[in-house]
Amino acid sequence: RSWPVVFDTAVGSRLTDVDGNSYLDFFAGAGALNYGHNPPALKKPLIEYLTRDGITHGLDMHTRAKEEFLETFRDLVLEPRGLDYKVQFPGPTGANSVESALKLARKITGREAIINFTNAFHGMTLGALSVTGNSMKRDGAGVPLVHATPMPYDNYFDGTVSDFMWLEKLLQDSGSGLNASAAVIVETVQGEGGINPARVEWLQGLAELCRRNDILLIVDDVQMGVGRTGPFFSFEIAGIEPDIVCLSKSIGGYGLPMALTLMKPEHDQWGPGEHNGTFRGNNPAFVTATAALREFWSDDTLERSTIAKGERVEGVFTELAAASRVLTPKGRGLARGLSFSQPELAAKTCAAAFERGLLMETSGPSDEVMKVMPALTITDDELTEGLEIVKESVRAVMEGVSAE
Repeated sequence: RSWPVVFDTAVGSRLTDVDGNSYLDFFAGAGALNYGHNPPALKKPLIEYLTRDGITHGLDMHTRAKEEFLETFRDLVLEPRGLDYKVQFPGPTGANSVESALKLARKITGREAIINFTNAFHGMTLGALSVTGNSMKRDGAGVPLVHATPMPYDNYFDGTVSDFMWLEKLLQDSGSGLNASAAVIVETVQGEGGINPARVEWLQGLAELCRRNDILLIVDDVQMGVGRTGPFFSFEIAGIEPDIVCLSKSIGGYGLPMALTLMKPEHDQWGPGEHNGTFRGNNPAFVTATAALREFWSDDTLERSTIAKGERVEGVFTELAAASRVLTPKGRGLARGLSFSQPELAAKTCAAAFERGLLMETSGPSDEVMKVMPALTITDDELTEGLEIVKESVRAVMEGVSAE
């Protein structure tokens, strides 16, 4: 409804509709296209794989494509970061990864309760919805969502309450009524919740709190992982090592469905077939995922570029906020948001941007945040072009408000 056109082709950071109109993409498949549309370095090996009749659907069978992905992921992602995780293919979506993480945490600990956070979003299936904050999405479940207790996310009280004061008190008080918890699940930057970045010290404090209380820490890196905030994993900035990590969206590289659940080796307590699914073995996604890792993660070039581009976006948003008291810049890396004190203005700004050939969406509990998530590979010229449209759109909407 927000973009009432029929799109037909896409290359890099541009989409073209059936009438030949071109649009600059600041949406990137909601984080599934960190490398842009149809990147040549991924398309070529994919076409070659299909042409030679490589396995496409493999369930949990051993395949060459899976082997090459696992070896490349180990060599380019895990070992350079000193991380020791076993890899599970839980099914092709982020929600699949979250569901497997919750099930595994409960199996390991023998406890049912999960601690989640205000404004969190973890998926649309029942388990993932139970740890999601958005009331509209939760209401769609149609049944009670249980065994999860929300706690305040970083800066929920605007700095007026000490970090974890409420959570620590409940954990220590035998009369609090808080059930013994299997795990805490958290996003280091809340995407759908409004581009809310947790501070490094908050993440470190959360990890320590989990350790002291024998609670597993699950990081949902479905949208913010694979370089969206700069480093491959969004939690690297805090120097923490979650017990379980959820990945999907851009891990497949090409927009092909793929998800991973990473777990510390001692947590791999699954029995054979205990958590399975038909589309865990999407071998074309293994091919493009491997190509993406080799192309973009053999060094830190993409990480440094993402951080630098993110700072450019932050600079523009800070400039816009300085000119108006109703705007607040938010985010980290190339996950950026501009929050409007009048929520309806965010959607109006996105509509104004669409009229000018730019695709953006809103996020936040009241859709009050204009969300900017371009491909990490966007060129400097394209970023400049898009930011100029953002500025024009914000100013046009704000001038309309002033005139009223």
